[in-house]
Amino acid sequence: MAPKRSDGAGAFPKAVESPAPVPSDPATLYAALDLGTNSCRMLIAQPKGSGFHVVDSFSKSVQLGTGLERTGRLSRSSMARTVQALRICQQKLKRNKVTRMRLVATEACRRAGNAPEFIQQVRRETGLILEIIQPEEEARLAVVSCAPLVSTRTENLLVVDIGGGSTELVWIDITKVPQRDRPKAIMRLHAGFNPAHSPFPAARVVDWISVPLGVATLRDQFSDVEDDSARFALMSWFFEENLTEFAPYKDEQARKGFQIVGTSGTVTTVAATHLGLKRYDRTKVDGLRMTSDQIDKVIHGYLRLGPKGRRRDPRIGEDRQALIMSGSAILQALLRCWPTDQLSVADRGLREGLLYAQMSADGALEDGPF
Repeated sequence: MAPKRSDGAGAFPKAVESPAPVPSDPATLYAALDLGTNSCRMLIAQPKGSGFHVVDSFSKSVQLGTGLERTGRLSRSSMARTVQALRICQQKLKRNKVTRMRLVATEACRRAGNAPEFIQQVRRETGLILEIIQPEEEARLAVVSCAPLVSTRTENLLVVDIGGGSTELVWIDITKVPQRDRPKAIMRLHAGFNPAHSPFPAARVVDWISVPLGVATLRDQFSDVEDDSARFALMSWFFEENLTEFAPYKDEQARKGFQIVGTSGTVTTVAATHLGLKRYDRTKVDGLRMTSDQIDKVIHGYLRLGPKGRRRDPRIGEDRQALIMSGSAILQALLRCWPTDQLSVADRGLREGLLYAQMSADGALEDGPF
């Protein structure tokens, strides 16, 4: 059984996606909302085969956790921004007549002393009922969302979710699962990291951890360091110091049969830069595999650009330039510990995990290949 871990969660904002033009049957629709430290994101989807089709979506940077590190409370301005975003979500849910949904909040609400009052305010002003989930469930859902990207040749898997307020790591041993069943075995972890006896070959969670450092909280820890390169080095070192309780940290891992799946705005931004995209394209990024050396090259390029250069880079931009370096510091620390030729980029996360879990529990997904 995994030891008790620190709280955590969040992620980078993504651009709002366009809704599907064809109306869908409300009886088949599911919704998932993820309110993190930086962003408010929602997907409305319907089951399709062993996956789902997105009908409508929403994503906005609300920076709910602004000032939380210093005060321990959510500020009035951040709560106001978030409520405004949630009103839009409520309108989309109403317009699509969605009745099956999970609306969850993560690290910022777990840590804030006034989170209960904020949850009540949201319910009063929007009618939405937010559920604050614990780190283990958040980690499980991140793992589930990445199941379709797991290679059948993978024997040991590390799923990394770099959030705004924390970073979740889950190490999974699937050596005893037949190759063709490995993605499915990962999907079944939505029921728990230590499930009761199952008739199916089971993936074994070696260890998991929720490090209370994400792109926003790590940045805030070193905001007083003026030199860009020094700040980056300190952030990366400090994050690695927080991995010492994670059991696999002590063991050297062979590259063969080892896969990392990274889900976060940091990883997708690094992938877009690696591909030289002028405009972000999810179809080219999601599922892309990168090596440690390729990622290291991109990160060193960010350092050479400096803050001004990163602001001018269309793949990073003004809002994201500070966060991309704290996220890159986390990513570099992980790859320093576990170099790999197979880091799979996942433009997916908690929302997708929530949808898969709901649909799976209802038996709405076909038992087929992803």
